[in-house]
Amino acid sequence: MPPEIIPLLEEPALIVTNSNISLVVADIHLGIEWDLYRSGINLPSRMEERLERILGYIRANSPDRIILLGDVKHNVPQVCWQEKDEVPRFLETLAEHVHVDIFPGNHDGGIELLFSRQKDITVHSVRGAVLDGVGYFHGHTWPAPELLAASHIVVAHNHPTIRFTDSFGYSTVESAWVRTKFNADILKARFVDLDFDNKMHWADPELFVMPAFNELCGGVPFNESIPEDLLGPVFTSGGIKLEASEIYLLDGTRLGLLKNIRKLQHTKVRSRTGGRRRKSSL
Repeated sequence: MPPEIIPLLEEPALIVTNSNISLVVADIHLGIEWDLYRSGINLPSRMEERLERILGYIRANSPDRIILLGDVKHNVPQVCWQEKDEVPRFLETLAEHVHVDIFPGNHDGGIELLFSRQKDITVHSVRGAVLDGVGYFHGHTWPAPELLAASHIVVAHNHPTIRFTDSFGYSTVESAWVRTKFNADILKARFVDLDFDNKMHWADPELFVMPAFNELCGGVPFNESIPEDLLGPVFTSGGIKLEASEIYLLDGTRLGLLKNIRKLQHTKVRSRTGGRRRKSSL
């Protein structure tokens, strides 16, 4: 039986069931309030609220582990005072309930120094790993070759959204799940030592792109994006089948294939001004 991957309804979190049950959350960005404060936006910390929300997932689903799929913290390259206070409490509280696996993102440099080594917390390679038959990596690097032999891969980093724009030009943005496949031709050029005819090396995995858990860190509107607008080498290189991606909202609504969503009146690609849009560092 292949792994079962089910998003939690109305929540940016996954339950992955195989021999074990894994809860997956990505892009928490603890400490983002400090970064906003330096930009003139004063917001109270929401760490406790976010922690309680995830503990609610744990109580409801009784997972064997929680997988934090990158960007647990926010500020780079420094670690702000807020992160020094909140990241240890956040991670160590989770570890009191369930084993914690961290797949570091581009914001997580030095995160292993922020919590007690005595706690039930594992920090994996930035290129990812396979856990219980499913591959995981944050997305700011190429994946480790062994992930390509898994039937399913879960990635984050792009904070996928869909922008809806009405006839008056007003728009709203909704977080979204993206389900797609890799473009094997692009990966063959990168992973030259892999035998793509050998299922032990290449399983043509299904790829799930997770929305960001933190609502303050924005996102990339996939319906208005081309590969060059996206984040991470797999995405910018055309390494995923972007147009053939299936898009779902957090409430379970299936919007359909991205190539068709682009044609709809309220989700079609808008005219671009000012050249290439600036990429977010998130």
